[in-house]
Amino acid sequence: MKILVSGGAGFIGSNIVDAYIDKGHDVAIIDNLSTGKKENINKRARFYHADVTDRKKIDWIFARERPEIVSHHAAQIDVRKSVSDPAFDTKVNILGIISVGENCIRNGVAKMIFSSSGGVMYGECSKPAKEKDFKPPISPYGISKFASEMYLSYWKEVYGLKYTSLRYSNVYGPRQAGGDAGAVSIFISSFLDGKRARIFGDGKQTRDYVYVGDVVEANVRALDRGDNQQINIGTRKSVSLNELYNIVQKEFGSDTGPEYAPPRAGELLRSILDNSKAKKLLGWNPKTSLREGIINTIAWFREHA
Repeated sequence: MKILVSGGAGFIGSNIVDAYIDKGHDVAIIDNLSTGKKENINKRARFYHADVTDRKKIDWIFARERPEIVSHHAAQIDVRKSVSDPAFDTKVNILGIISVGENCIRNGVAKMIFSSSGGVMYGECSKPAKEKDFKPPISPYGISKFASEMYLSYWKEVYGLKYTSLRYSNVYGPRQAGGDAGAVSIFISSFLDGKRARIFGDGKQTRDYVYVGDVVEANVRALDRGDNQQINIGTRKSVSLNELYNIVQKEFGSDTGPEYAPPRAGELLRSILDNSKAKKLLGWNPKTSLREGIINTIAWFREHA
């Protein structure tokens, strides 16, 4: 099967590319390398250095590749960046998916798999959120993900383009960047650099952490399942930042505690996803425990430090 992966040099996208190729698929990658890395690019994939908002170049790539499936993972993923520069968020996330989606229609693509977000779709979660528990997003990033899902629905109804929108919880694992990419990578990078990690707030805020290898498996299954659905990809388990820090700290054998800073305005206190729909429609279940995933991630960071 011919598959085109946008954002295929990034953290999640590159892991998906590797899995598709290992399954015997013919894969091409689009990435502008703004956050993706050259070393993540699978040598058995064709690589196009391009931005998804560059309509002329994307038109040319689609006409050349004629993919059967498109996995759209190219995105602006920083909520705070979306708040400070909503125009940029709109350009990358909304105009980007329009560029890709219209090319899917023109070139006879059978299906698009879209990397959506669970956290921004449900707000504060007192219990695991189901897909039907949608709440209007409160950030430009959330708005762009919701708008993208609406475009997918529109393209399906009007043009017959199938889709699966995978609403990820907090993804972590090998190849995740340090900096502000995610708590797991931030904590690991801090220990490796001999610095104290910073936690905003009291550390009691909870998240649903899902290992990238399990996310990859969901993307493999979505190739021929879950058509025209929004599907949560999470563990249905809630872990506080303090608990997460303690797991990483224990694996490093350190007694260094975190540095606490004032909470950030607008940050969710509780986020957790119900994954029963993924089990039913994709036959998917997260297999990697948090501790196992963290051990794998630490090993990768040490090897690539």
